[in-house]
Amino acid sequence: MTPHDPPKKLTRKDFVSDQEVRWCPGCGDYAIVAAVQKTLPELGVSREKTVFISGIGCSSRFPYYMNTYGFHTIHGRAPALATGVKLANPELDVWVITGDGDGLSIGGNHFLHLLRRNVNLQIILFNNRIYGLTKGQYSPTSLIGKRSPSTPLGSIDYPVTPAAFALGCGARHVSRAIDIDAKNLGEMLKRAHAFQGTGMIEVFQNCPVFNDGAFTHFTERATAADTQLHLEHGKPMIFGKDRSRGLRLRPGSLDVEVVTIGEDGITEADLLVHDETNRAQAFLLAGLEPPSFPVALGVLYSSPAASFEGALLAQNEQATASAGVGDIDKLLRKGHTWTVSGE
Repeated sequence: MTPHDPPKKLTRKDFVSDQEVRWCPGCGDYAIVAAVQKTLPELGVSREKTVFISGIGCSSRFPYYMNTYGFHTIHGRAPALATGVKLANPELDVWVITGDGDGLSIGGNHFLHLLRRNVNLQIILFNNRIYGLTKGQYSPTSLIGKRSPSTPLGSIDYPVTPAAFALGCGARHVSRAIDIDAKNLGEMLKRAHAFQGTGMIEVFQNCPVFNDGAFTHFTERATAADTQLHLEHGKPMIFGKDRSRGLRLRPGSLDVEVVTIGEDGITEADLLVHDETNRAQAFLLAGLEPPSFPVALGVLYSSPAASFEGALLAQNEQATASAGVGDIDKLLRKGHTWTVSGE
């Protein structure tokens, strides 16, 4: 291959590493890694400029299975490492892989600051509502009453809603997908990658060993049409097998309700229209849960803003222009210094 040859068109196989995948049979992680490997070639990315950075947990084995650069870091600190990598080399395409325990418990503080800073990278948060790697303890997203080795009488903690948490932290792009819904998951990966800032995707992921069926109340194929709301920007919020149900604001209030088109004179014009630039609407959608409401999937919120590293690099250039290139040795020896002898 010469420098004048066109770049090789990559395929899914080019992103599959030679490592044996070691997740439990039936784990939703298999579907997520497959979706990522399939989507990356469609993004036209380079393996040499792609980095996957993870913390600790079942999901965090992810970098081993990607034929790219990667770091398997320490518990909860993937956002900090990823921020450093992106600042050191902004040309790199950085992905953060984390779970509901790794990202929202010990790593909650790092996760918060990554989101509010709007570093230009992608986050995939695997949410299975349990600690899988350490044998099934309850996690920050486990529901009240969840029995586990650490909550034998049932959890009494109110669970975290990852999408609402992200919005509260100031995240500029928040989306949701289901592990086995390859089409929607692939689209969410593309949207997050295209976003100039932190693109977060929460993936509802099944753990067949320690929390099997945690999301079957809205992922079962037989009932999915009535329990899932697939969001489209600028389109009315319609769902149901025959597309006859929708969401609207209850007249005279800010409460949302499910209505049936055609009943009581209700038409599509009465329904809420999804505006992915509306943060208040995104908060409303993040809190919807069956059986009263469908789960909102897709892009809940997306509103670009200046990225952290862009602003930082501009600031560095400004400082260099006004003060010149710095001298680290001179800086360290500035002011009061001491010489420690061996005597």
